[in-house]
Amino acid sequence: MKVLFDHQIFTQQNYGGISLYFCELMNQFSKDPSVNLSIALKYTYNENLLRMPQLNKYWSNKSDFFSNNQLLSIIKNMSNRNILNFSLNNKFIHINQHESERSLKHQNFDIFHPTYYNPYFLKYLQKKPFVLTVYDMIHNLFPLYFPSNDPIIEWKKKLIENASSIVAISECTKRDIIKFYHVDPDMIHVIYLANTFENENAVSNENRPTSISKETYLLYIGNRNGYKNFIFMIQSIAPLLQKNSELHLCCAGGGVFTSHENKVLKNLKISHKVHYIKSDASKIKNLYKDACAFIFPSLYEGFGLPVLEAFSCGCPVLLSNKSSLKEIGGDATVSFDPGNSTSLFDAVERLLYDHKLRMQLIDKGYERLKLFSWRKTTEQTKTIYENIMNENPHN
Repeated sequence: MKVLFDHQIFTQQNYGGISLYFCELMNQFSKDPSVNLSIALKYTYNENLLRMPQLNKYWSNKSDFFSNNQLLSIIKNMSNRNILNFSLNNKFIHINQHESERSLKHQNFDIFHPTYYNPYFLKYLQKKPFVLTVYDMIHNLFPLYFPSNDPIIEWKKKLIENASSIVAISECTKRDIIKFYHVDPDMIHVIYLANTFENENAVSNENRPTSISKETYLLYIGNRNGYKNFIFMIQSIAPLLQKNSELHLCCAGGGVFTSHENKVLKNLKISHKVHYIKSDASKIKNLYKDACAFIFPSLYEGFGLPVLEAFSCGCPVLLSNKSSLKEIGGDATVSFDPGNSTSLFDAVERLLYDHKLRMQLIDKGYERLKLFSWRKTTEQTKTIYENIMNENPHN
């Protein structure tokens, strides 16, 4: 069975959950002799892919600009990754798009699996089937957080209407697809993702500010804008940070604090208690491991990979009860209403001062984690491919 993946997410992201998902999927497929995979890609700055040299042979990585190791080194040392992304994007996107179109025209595949929502490929597919993964319905649910001319909603609609099969990464996402696009439920297959750290054994040096002791900080991971609900969370827990002299909040990823965020922290008199930490994937495990708890106040997530990351590091989880998050976290978390300050405050306070509860959640988190694996994700995806081929034996 020949499976073709395209360039989209590897041109758009230098890291992130979607590219990680496809890298893990392809890594598992690379061990399966019955699957012949290829990636229609020439150049990338994506850290997830560059860290998997075993996948090199599946894409045309004969770079005229940099070797993979040189490129990864450049990325790590750039002070402003946005500048790098813009520069490389302009240079790479047209080449990668051409490579994807060329591969599609050759028709040397049985199944096509695009990595994002641009429908450019439809005119090249001829009668070949494609599988679409839908990660979330954030653009539909929170349009105010995106530009008015953002094409994602229309792109997604077009692909959903033409896909041979649809993968949703949670039951929540499946329900939202049906709600917005009235898709036959039998067309949508829920396949969970897995732990980001599942195949990563390295533990690095401590990465929190040296003035902060173990288990005296709450941990927040990732972007902080819009539906991520960061400002509301800060305002809700500010009284705890103000009255507890030892308690801090560490924020990893998402870029340095904006002027608006700094103003909020200053007005709440907690600037000295909230810290931005520049951290890459190899160091972030220690942040989870040493935190008193991980807090995830998002209003919506298609899956929520950080929940599994926290479980794997023995970090208790405070979790929004919206969208897919409770579905993924189960009974291994303390949940709260992310739109209710009292609910959020009470959940954090309860966990901070109940050592026994934290220990119970750590144990439950390890058990919950056993439900998720990249091997299972890949096996279920392969079953979808096989079913499509059985239904279309002459393609």
